[in-house]
Amino acid sequence: MARIDAFKDRYKEFMRLEATARVMRKYTPNVPGLLQTEDFAREMLSGSRATDVDHEAVEEQVAARLGRQLLLRRNPVPHVRFVIDELAFRRPAAGPETWEGQLMHIEEVAQWPNVIVQVLPFSAGIHDLMGKGSLTLLWQRDGSAVAYTEGDSNGLLTDDPEDVLHHRLSYDRLRDLALSPSDSLTFMKDVLEEHRS
Repeated sequence: MARIDAFKDRYKEFMRLEATARVMRKYTPNVPGLLQTEDFAREMLSGSRATDVDHEAVEEQVAARLGRQLLLRRNPVPHVRFVIDELAFRRPAAGPETWEGQLMHIEEVAQWPNVIVQVLPFSAGIHDLMGKGSLTLLWQRDGSAVAYTEGDSNGLLTDDPEDVLHHRLSYDRLRDLALSPSDSLTFMKDVLEEHRS
């Protein structure tokens, strides 16, 4: 219980900092919550659990996830870069319409002036964050920065300058291995066409 409470506290602090960040850098092996459509988020949060799903709790989580997406459009808009593993584009949603809508949404957001989306292709090989979950770097108006790593049922938020620098260097290496923003957009369009055919 103490671990769960500590995780919740760190996540609440992360969300507070995310809401005011001017610059965000995110790596994820999955479709990031900030880019999920309502149907895709619902499918992700419901999952194929062996036990009965608490539909009310799922709907609350979906609403919270969609509410977070308003961060991308607040004023002033944050500058956000996503590096998303190719795996996220190769594991479709259960419903074909849900998956098509999700792919179209990522493609649309990737063309917003304050958002850059890059795909980390399988050809990049082994990398610093492989198997470690997601990484988010946040910079505030005053220049302070934090790193947040999240894996299975745990999250770590750090503002230690050495730790943040270490995570930033890992992120920079992934960004350099990823497809360019324009090539990433072409990749997403190709995946969408493959899905439709």
